[in-house]
Amino acid sequence: MSLELFLVQLLNGVSYGLLLFMLAAGLTLIFSMMGVLNFAHTSFYMIGAYFAYQISTWVGFWAALLLAPLAVGLLGAAVEHWGLRRVHRWGHVPELLFTFGLSYIIFELVQVIWGRAPVPYQVPAALDAPVGWLQAAGITFPQYRLFMMAVALGMLGALWLLLTRTRIGLVIRAALTHPEMVEALGHNVPRVFMLVFGAGCALAGLAGVIGGNAFVTEPGMAGTVGAIVFVVIVFGGLGSLAGAFIASLLLGLVDSFGKTSDASLVGLLSAFGLELAPGSFGYPVLSMTVAQVAPVLPYLLLVLMLIFRPRGLLGTRES
Repeated sequence: MSLELFLVQLLNGVSYGLLLFMLAAGLTLIFSMMGVLNFAHTSFYMIGAYFAYQISTWVGFWAALLLAPLAVGLLGAAVEHWGLRRVHRWGHVPELLFTFGLSYIIFELVQVIWGRAPVPYQVPAALDAPVGWLQAAGITFPQYRLFMMAVALGMLGALWLLLTRTRIGLVIRAALTHPEMVEALGHNVPRVFMLVFGAGCALAGLAGVIGGNAFVTEPGMAGTVGAIVFVVIVFGGLGSLAGAFIASLLLGLVDSFGKTSDASLVGLLSAFGLELAPGSFGYPVLSMTVAQVAPVLPYLLLVLMLIFRPRGLLGTRES
């Protein structure tokens, strides 16, 4: 692999990993605060992409970048206030079933409103070009991918400052561990939960805004990233933002480099002087390249993590 190709794959892996983190951050925030695994989380990601597409046709992409996550956050807060809060009293299983059913309702509504075909949600013209200073070095990398990375890192910094350096963050973290004490001090804990759920959905919506035009905005996009996002939060550790960040980058790099690698176990054995003939036992499996098994690599890592470290990389809770 040439140095230029290596750098391109590295940048692609980091940009994809940061997009996964934007999705996983909202889900991790909701779980760490409320103990709710929101199966409809990637549906809010999809809604963010469709809202951004619709708003961009009216007032442009930059307004959609601000308005679409806000609209998704308000929708998430409404779902928590009028739906999830009423189910919460019955335990976690009804919550899971509620969010699972909600994901199907959103999926069907999206098809009714925007149809089943992909919508023409385009990258803004101002960012639809290669990065000049990288191109001068012989590396072709889109400006929009660099913009995605900047937005994700900005979101990470803002979230860290909010949770660790503000009074709101103090109340949120206190409500996580001592909700009765927080309520005794005069804070409305159910309202805090509603705001956290809405904020988590807004983060998913923001990921949809910047990811929908980088990939494809269509009704199946929620299912495409749904499984991998849950791999991220379990691998990183349930409730850990730092773990989700590390896991997102790791899985992004695995996806990027895995899809272009032609290495196989046959080649590895051959490097140690063990030659296998095509008729040998297990040869069809051993000769499979990393690129051929790349789609299952994240799930293999998940299984290994659950076997050897069930809490994940930086997990703070197991239940």
